[in-house]
Amino acid sequence: MTDGLWIGSSHGDPEPALQRVEAALKLMEHFAPLHYRRVKSSLSRIWVTLVPHGAGCYLHSLNVCLLDERVIASETTTLEWIASAIIHEATHARLEKRGIRYDESVRYRIERSCARRELDFALRLPDADALLEEIKWRLERCNEENASFTDQKMWEGIEQGNEDMLRHLGTPEWVISSVFKARDLVVWLRRFTRRIAGASL
Repeated sequence: MTDGLWIGSSHGDPEPALQRVEAALKLMEHFAPLHYRRVKSSLSRIWVTLVPHGAGCYLHSLNVCLLDERVIASETTTLEWIASAIIHEATHARLEKRGIRYDESVRYRIERSCARRELDFALRLPDADALLEEIKWRLERCNEENASFTDQKMWEGIEQGNEDMLRHLGTPEWVISSVFKARDLVVWLRRFTRRIAGASL
């Protein structure tokens, strides 16, 4: 627990990840106290685990910010980046609590709002040029022409992320292949059953 915000990890040795998240929060509190207060009021917890669909995400059912343990553990991931990612996911939480659903038609606008909060934070930091450049690049991509915000592209990304996650866990390739073949068969059977049921009405 850090200043009322619960932080946890599913890793066998959680301390390194937890220490990095706590240090990122302290950095946020020092340079951007308003963002820090918003994070605390918007999220119930931060959980470092394997995330199949990106470096982080907001899980509404638990009001939790999920951060990918592989990214948090990477030597190239800065405390500034971690703090910025938490602000991004906390913005998702704030928008959802206001009734703004993450629907495809408004997805790019939501991501733009989250990136703008990140940008505001990064502008308050010393020597954050690399982070600013990354955020500005993502902001430029937040438009309705960007196909990556469609449901189809998101599901494709999640599927690829699930494969990568299984490989990270040391799962043999034949098992990964079998899992996805079985999944595809179940999906086909469901569609076929619906089609037959519809034809019999």
